[in-house]
Amino acid sequence: MEIEAFSAAATVALTSTIVFLLIAKTWNAVSRTVGSSPSFSDRIMHEAAQRFRDELERLSCSQSTYLSGALVFVVLFIAAYILQAQHLFTGYPSWQLYLQLGFLGLVSLFALYHLAKTFMARRQIRFMRDANVAIGHQLLQLSAGGTRIFHDVATTAGVVDHVIVGQKGLYAVNVIARRSAKRAHARLRENTIEYSDSKIEHSIVDLSAKSIRLQKEFRELLGHKVRVRSVIAVPGWEIGEQTSDQHLLVNERTIAMLSGWNDSSDYLMNEDVAVLQENLTSRCLRA
Repeated sequence: MEIEAFSAAATVALTSTIVFLLIAKTWNAVSRTVGSSPSFSDRIMHEAAQRFRDELERLSCSQSTYLSGALVFVVLFIAAYILQAQHLFTGYPSWQLYLQLGFLGLVSLFALYHLAKTFMARRQIRFMRDANVAIGHQLLQLSAGGTRIFHDVATTAGVVDHVIVGQKGLYAVNVIARRSAKRAHARLRENTIEYSDSKIEHSIVDLSAKSIRLQKEFRELLGHKVRVRSVIAVPGWEIGEQTSDQHLLVNERTIAMLSGWNDSSDYLMNEDVAVLQENLTSRCLRA
């Protein structure tokens, strides 16, 4: 019977594929655990968008595993069907075979769902990585005269994408990665960002909290008050009006203007700059 041939081939292929996926997933987990620390980890620091690079690598590996599993299933299904594996189910009633096929179909749909979910997550993470890398590379223009740029600085309120430390002040740069329409612009209104291509507003309260927390940590480290200026980068967007003086809204082309956004009260002593840079260096190591 045709139903016996399909059931047998699908059972053999799916069982083998599940075993293959379990082995592959286990190997990936062991590889990440054993090889998680890079060589010279006491000298290698976070690059721009480091956490997105790591997540993209994990998702890429997962996507490759699922695609390999799909290929294994197809190859084994064809092989089992050609080799007449239906003898494994000779004598079984048809309702059991249909029930088994239904179960195999549900498992296949579940696997396809995870593959699609991984694909969409990888696409979004790749965009976020590129947005952060674009901002990070533009910030390199400011790394002169004792000014240094640090990436993925962790605080108790979240991760700050980029931190600038120099004699002329401290800046916390957070990136909002959102796809833009052609000639679309973003504008800052108090604690929200408005986009011209939609009525959706993006709250920046969480970004403010990260900058405030970083400022508090620096104050505790130095023993006196310092100011961390909050910069919000929206790559790919034209910048509209800004009604808040608590934040500076920029894109990848205008981010260099933050170097002029300060006053004499923001200036730091050389000793303070050295202490902060040493602290951030230790916090941003890949170890």
